[in-house]
Amino acid sequence: MGGAPRRTVLITDCDHGTIDQEQAVLTDADVTLRLASCRTEDDVIREGVRASVLINQYAPITARVLSALPCVRLVVRYGVGVDNIDVPAATERGVWVANVPDYGTEEVADHAIALTLTVLRGIACLDRSVRAGRWDYTDARPLRRLSTLTFGVVGCGAIGTAAGCRASGLAMRVVGADPDPSRPAEASGIEKVSMAGLLAQADVVSLHAFLSADTEGLIGEQALAAMKPSAVLINTARGGLVDSVALLNALEAGQIAAAGLDVLAVEPPEAAGSRLAGHPRVVMTPHAAWYSEESFATLKREVAREALRVLEGHQPRSPVNSPLRPAR
Repeated sequence: MGGAPRRTVLITDCDHGTIDQEQAVLTDADVTLRLASCRTEDDVIREGVRASVLINQYAPITARVLSALPCVRLVVRYGVGVDNIDVPAATERGVWVANVPDYGTEEVADHAIALTLTVLRGIACLDRSVRAGRWDYTDARPLRRLSTLTFGVVGCGAIGTAAGCRASGLAMRVVGADPDPSRPAEASGIEKVSMAGLLAQADVVSLHAFLSADTEGLIGEQALAAMKPSAVLINTARGGLVDSVALLNALEAGQIAAAGLDVLAVEPPEAAGSRLAGHPRVVMTPHAAWYSEESFATLKREVAREALRVLEGHQPRSPVNSPLRPAR
């Protein structure tokens, strides 16, 4: 008779190795689940022709894709950021967009603090020194007492707040600035300051903002020049928040002391990212901040549950938009 089956879900792309968790949620509900390996718009259009829900990791979900797939009622992303999804186009077409904002809050906050301590206590530097046959604490000088330092949170949402709480527990002063001025940072125990004030005061600038047209390249040449020469930059949010070339130049010029990075604008690293990965004053991890066995299972179950909610006529638990037309 034509048309798409009402209960078909497509995973556009997934590098997790298994979809057992998603399958367990949806099979019992009599939902057909398919896994594709989409990389381009055309891939998504071809594979998604029968889908009512797209579960998405990295593949582009653009206005063109959404126009070509009129049966889609929900796009739900593995993770928090939705910068690879055209949210305004989805909203205009009556399509829900959802994420899983709380699956890895603890892990990312912990990782931000781990990178902070690794840099501030010279752990990576001293490890390399010992492996090279030295036994000299002065290789990491100068190190500072944590209680004398200020931890700056850029993006005072759930993860930024959790990171700030952990830094406060280490006796650091915590200040925060947010690209979204509506967030009540004071209520979370973070001393709210302007972005300029944060850059001028913070010994650690820790990024926890969403990536958008307004925040892309937020930490560029001007912001880096405004930081203390002794300050360190921590990024466990989105690589695109930082201008990699500007960061390299700032490190080489001594404008900032070091960086701890879990994310890059291009992953795996290429060009400037590769140079950052090899820089002696950079500690880098491979977009791993979100990961624990518990967060991994929660993420995979929750994207499937979001799919099921919408297929059964309900709103998503964690929408990032309000469609102009009700979901079909």
